[in-house]
Amino acid sequence: MAETTHQFRAETCKLLNILTHSLYTNHEIFLRELLSNASDALEKVRFLQTTGAEVRDPELPLEIRITTDKDNHVITVADTGIGMTEQELIDNLGTIARSGSEEFLKAREAEKAAAKPADEEKPAEETKADDEDEEKSINAEEPIVEHDDSKPDDASQIIGRFGIGFYSVFMVAKKVEVTSVSATGDGVPHVWTSDGTGSFTIRTLEGAEAEGVKRGTCIRIFLRDEAHEYEEKFRLEGIIRKHSNFLPFAIQLDGERVNTTAALWREPKFSITKEQYNEFYKFLTYDQKEPLDVIHFSVDAPVQFNCLLYIPGSTVDVFDERKDEWGPDLYVRRVLIDRHNKELLPSYFAFMKGVVDTEDLPLNISRETLQENVVLRKIGQTITRQLLTHFERLAKNDPEKYETIWKLHGKYIKFGFDSYQYRDRVAPLLRYYSTAQEDKFTSLDDYVSRMKPDQKEIWYVAASSMEAAKVNPHLGQFRRKGLEVLYLTDPVDEFALEAIMEYQKHPFKSVELAEAGALDAFPDVENAEPKPEPLSEEQKPELDALISAVKTILGDQVKDVRAATRPIDAAACLVSPDGVTSSMEKLMRVMQKTDGIPQKILELNPDNALVRSLMRICREGAEDDTFKDMVNALFDTTLLLDGYMNEPFAMAERSMRLLRQAAGWYSDLRK
Repeated sequence: MAETTHQFRAETCKLLNILTHSLYTNHEIFLRELLSNASDALEKVRFLQTTGAEVRDPELPLEIRITTDKDNHVITVADTGIGMTEQELIDNLGTIARSGSEEFLKAREAEKAAAKPADEEKPAEETKADDEDEEKSINAEEPIVEHDDSKPDDASQIIGRFGIGFYSVFMVAKKVEVTSVSATGDGVPHVWTSDGTGSFTIRTLEGAEAEGVKRGTCIRIFLRDEAHEYEEKFRLEGIIRKHSNFLPFAIQLDGERVNTTAALWREPKFSITKEQYNEFYKFLTYDQKEPLDVIHFSVDAPVQFNCLLYIPGSTVDVFDERKDEWGPDLYVRRVLIDRHNKELLPSYFAFMKGVVDTEDLPLNISRETLQENVVLRKIGQTITRQLLTHFERLAKNDPEKYETIWKLHGKYIKFGFDSYQYRDRVAPLLRYYSTAQEDKFTSLDDYVSRMKPDQKEIWYVAASSMEAAKVNPHLGQFRRKGLEVLYLTDPVDEFALEAIMEYQKHPFKSVELAEAGALDAFPDVENAEPKPEPLSEEQKPELDALISAVKTILGDQVKDVRAATRPIDAAACLVSPDGVTSSMEKLMRVMQKTDGIPQKILELNPDNALVRSLMRICREGAEDDTFKDMVNALFDTTLLLDGYMNEPFAMAERSMRLLRQAAGWYSDLRK
């Protein structure tokens, strides 16, 4: 029963203080670390048993037991794992950053190396080449090697590697007692005790004290006064469910099992039913509607990880009030490291829900370090490539299902235009309504397949809605020629096409920017309304007079008035002097926080019946009040089609005057 005192070796009290108060910013993490250590200890026993090695107390169940003692403010975390001998207690707990798990894995690797034939050993030159490969740019598309589910698991399931997680317990503990019996040693129990201030004691249990002490490790945590919240059962249960819910061994809290859901992403795909996938989705997201699709894969190279992602069957809003709640949950060997990790998915897949579990990150990595981690970025790129491949196959093989996904989540996929690396793969996934099929989405591939001979551009019209797009004054001439036009009704649509620039060597172009004569080479469709006769030489001065009169009446409401220089069928249209489309101009004004109606150029269409009527009225007298009302009404209507409203009360009064006059003229005609 002799007790010996030891100093922490190789590290100072200052280092211990840094580890327990700076490395971990969230005190509840201490339980996650202890449970991970316990899981490792159990995994080691399971590995030894599966390899035929003898262990002490083989009848013990592999489990973790947590009990609370509120009277004495003590938490006990016990496992039936590998345990430690006296020397291992000194080595593993007496030296910060020494990992028993790391030593265990090294021993297993040494055994494998000893059993491998000499001719299979890797040459020194190849090893050097492997080191150089690590220096490759993370943007390089390395081959993805998916995991073979038929291969049995090995000791790589062990979590801890760096030996510092245990010391997080001193964030909440004023004293810690560790009682341990090795599964492979002499069976003598020892107690390691420390207050975390620089030294520890080792005591051997003998006689009655040693009776009934079985294989494994029991940690008694004497809580600090400010940490008594952790003796509450609901608090501990919440921490377990949040961080350690998917550990492979049962966690009993005061006699009740807490973790009852399996880590489904770790299971072979062929063994999982659709019902199991759906149940796990509901458990993960609290969404009672079944997901539209499941993407489940395991990768061994360029990094090792498991991924289980879902496409929700309901709309997801992560750009507004829930802008911080997207990205899959990141696990390291079944232990939650970060919820909603945005580094793992690009924003255009923000609607995806799920988990990612990797072998290649340390358990104690901080949130700040995660944002700069090369391994994490490689995982994110691999996931992105896998998802793009999945959506490409889905769009090709099951277009109806993909259209359903697009209706729910297309507003996110569109943002793939911002990815220089993958925008060429995102473009075929885009879907739009068009003049060719207004009730069904079309892809860019479908549009190209329907293009007219000698058609070079992919035409589009951008508006706030389908209804607004259909009455765009530039659209009629394209209908006359049978040229398909895409309807862009989302503010991001035009940005996306401008960023992509072209598709299959066909540039994107707005109908508003079509040059004069751009459509002349295409014949009119059958049953097209006949074109009016061009203006005669006598009528051309009348058009000039009308333009001058309109300019005088509208004044500084317009920058200029001129005859239409582009194909339109409406009486008039507004043109930006900067050469941008009306929808793009609106977005720019919103970003610049500019109010009011922009001063634009009014173009009059001399082929329109209304304009020709105004020419005749103007010829009789431009000072006529009714003529002025008609000009202002034309401008009001053109503004409305452009998305603006000019003095609604004056507009209403003017409309009523014109209606009274028109009604009087019409009633006189019918007499």
